Amino acid sequence: MSERTAAAAAHRLPVRTLLAASVGNAIEWYDWTIYATFSIYFATQIFSPDDPALALIGALATYALAFFFRPLGGLLLGRFADLRGRRTAMLLTILLMAGGSFVIGVLPTYEAVGWLAPILLLLARIAQGMSLGGEVSNASAYLAEIAPPERRGRYSSFFYISTGSAVLLASLLGALLTAVLTEDQLASYGWRIPFLIGGVLGLIGLWLRRAMPETDQFAENKEKAQALKNPLRTTLREHPKAVAQLVGFTLLSTLCYYTFFSALTPFAVQEGAAAGDVFVALSIATALFVALQYPMGALSDRVGRRPQLLVWSAATAVLIVPLSWLIGPGLGGLLVVFCVGLALYTAMTSIAPAVMSELFPTELRGLGIGAWYNLTVAVFGGTAPLIITALRQAGAADLFFVYVAVGAVISFVTVWRMRETRGEVLR
Repeated sequence: MSERTAAAAAHRLPVRTLLAASVGNAIEWYDWTIYATFSIYFATQIFSPDDPALALIGALATYALAFFFRPLGGLLLGRFADLRGRRTAMLLTILLMAGGSFVIGVLPTYEAVGWLAPILLLLARIAQGMSLGGEVSNASAYLAEIAPPERRGRYSSFFYISTGSAVLLASLLGALLTAVLTEDQLASYGWRIPFLIGGVLGLIGLWLRRAMPETDQFAENKEKAQALKNPLRTTLREHPKAVAQLVGFTLLSTLCYYTFFSALTPFAVQEGAAAGDVFVALSIATALFVALQYPMGALSDRVGRRPQLLVWSAATAVLIVPLSWLIGPGLGGLLVVFCVGLALYTAMTSIAPAVMSELFPTELRGLGIGAWYNLTVAVFGGTAPLIITALRQAGAADLFFVYVAVGAVISFVTVWRMRETRGEVLR
């Protein structure tokens, strides 16, 4: 075997392991997307049908409440991963995901069991919220820890390849079911189908993860993690800069995610855009988002993390308000908004696991990412749809995009003060 062939073989991507590590994140975002998509159909099945508007509020409140269990899940499951291993924690998170999907898919109706139905829905969503909080931190740590230092960006890109693919799958499934089933069929049983599919996907993910190797980084630092008495306090006492940096760039990251994947859809329709045009534009942009992940991850391994993050935050700060002026009737403007916004966002998402993992030492990595990342997402991401709706009703919708631009400036300053970590061996 020649030296070149041997080198290529040595650097061959472990695609099965990368897919197994990323599949939980994909399933979780699939579940969150279908919940938002189908809540209008199952609201009066799970909540009292006497007041449909109140039933929908109950379903959406349950959706929102799950966001605030993400920090708790990140804290508990992140610490569990630091003590018991990334692989073991990732098996637990995917079990919670699959179980939550199955429970929602087979929930008894309000008519059959009364208030037990919404209580069971809430418990299933809490489990899924906690699992997502743990999944993000543990999968990020795992991808970063198994990667060769010079290829950590490439490995990290699989995280959001899975996320974008899952959101696209959920959107297409929603379009298919709403096209082939009547309103009555969707309300009576059709809404259960995607949740049951999500449960099956979770079991497939569990099967894929069963053979994942544990990371050497965890094995070498397990005793350090066990010796820590107050790990959350330790992140603030010994790594305050890392916590501030994580919050600083996650602030913009989560605003971008919920702006383009959630808040802009109803906003565009309210601004006169056809729902079909919004769906087509978002689907095309999501496909572009997925396609750019690996090239952008590879680029960061060549040019570094800081340049890529600086371009993303600066361009978002400058362009987000002008892009908002294009939102309205017509497919062309919507395509520009979604494609430009999500293409820029890949500069961050493609390397998010690498950047976050490079902030904390191994014995604190799961908890450090899990607690502070998820708290930031709950505060800024969970409120984005509410803020844009409230500002629009107050006649000041443009202020939301100014709000995102301010977040971009904060992230730019945060990244500017970060040191370059490309190619470094994890602590």
